[in-house]
Amino acid sequence: MKLICLLFLASYCLSAQIPYGQNSKAGHFANIRGMRMYYEIYGQGKPLLLIHGNDGSIKDFRKQIPYFSKYYRVIVADNRSHGRSIDTQDSLSYEMMAADFAGLLDHLKIDSVDVVGWSDGGINGLLLAIRYPSKVRKLAVTGANLIPDPIKSTDPWVVDLVNQKVDSLQKAPVSLERNRLLKLNRMLVTQPHISHAELGKIKCPTLVIGGDHDVILPHHTLEIASAIERAYVWILPNSGHSTPIYYANLFNSTVHTFFKDPYRKIEKEAKLY
Repeated sequence: MKLICLLFLASYCLSAQIPYGQNSKAGHFANIRGMRMYYEIYGQGKPLLLIHGNDGSIKDFRKQIPYFSKYYRVIVADNRSHGRSIDTQDSLSYEMMAADFAGLLDHLKIDSVDVVGWSDGGINGLLLAIRYPSKVRKLAVTGANLIPDPIKSTDPWVVDLVNQKVDSLQKAPVSLERNRLLKLNRMLVTQPHISHAELGKIKCPTLVIGGDHDVILPHHTLEIASAIERAYVWILPNSGHSTPIYYANLFNSTVHTFFKDPYRKIEKEAKLY
């Protein structure tokens, strides 16, 4: 027992020291759609793609990579205009980023993956499953939204905060970082625009996740799940937007179980159990 504990501690310490997002041993660049996209790969097995949120980076999944890399070949990238994936274009959209991830999978010669998307990464995951359905085996999204609406989808306080940030950035001296932050924040309050009809095109099993006090309103999370044919929904109690961080152990094990187990269609008498 003592030996097992020591091995576990050594493994934990090693994973804690890995510089996710700056790991030269696991990191690579690929020329994807006019951009040098930075990505890292960990582990062996079936491929699993992790997609981070707005103004995030690879290191946001520091609590997922050590867990999932025990079971999967984990692919995690800096989104366009994030981290080390530098993009100086004026425009940015979720559609562009979904196409980037499709391009990355083509570059890696991977036909299909399981996908975890957090926040904006959840939007990217939905669009990847809509636009490139053959590339997504199973999809888990947390904190995603369909529209940028302060009543129907998103906490009005957050929308107001982002609008204030956009206004402040518009008045700030022009620089590459100011331009990057401006297009990221503009995207938050003007996009996405995903219809129920488009969600209906998602045929892969999908786990739609949110916190009961998420900045994405829980009824909107339920709305997303109800529009996807083969979807489960999971609302975490006493939780905000950062489910992969503050509920990491539960999040990881639940998502892993979802990926492992066959999708179960629950209807008629089965709904009673």
